[in-house]
Amino acid sequence: MKPVVIISTYPDKKSITKIANMLVKRQIVACVNFVKISSVYSWKKKIENTSEYLAIFKTTKKNIKKLKNEIRKTHPYKVPEIAEITIRSLNNSYLKWLIDSTN
Repeated sequence: MKPVVIISTYPDKKSITKIANMLVKRQIVACVNFVKISSVYSWKKKIENTSEYLAIFKTTKKNIKKLKNEIRKTHPYKVPEIAEITIRSLNNSYLKWLIDSTN
């Protein structure tokens, strides 16, 4: 089974905590890491400087479609980032835990 990471950004800790707990509880992801970041981006022809939370969703290839759908459905942004990163190598003990946590 192939491990996959999805990254996205969220506007506040409350919104990412809610989705992270739901996804772990439903075993769609094994883990979600999130950290507060500063972002500079263009939105509606204006340069924005904001604080956001970068979320790293850890799952397996079999759950990727479910995960992306849940992010789209629950995300507070009109245009959410949903970037898929394929993992080429992962230590065996962590991979086993990831697979066991996402059945």
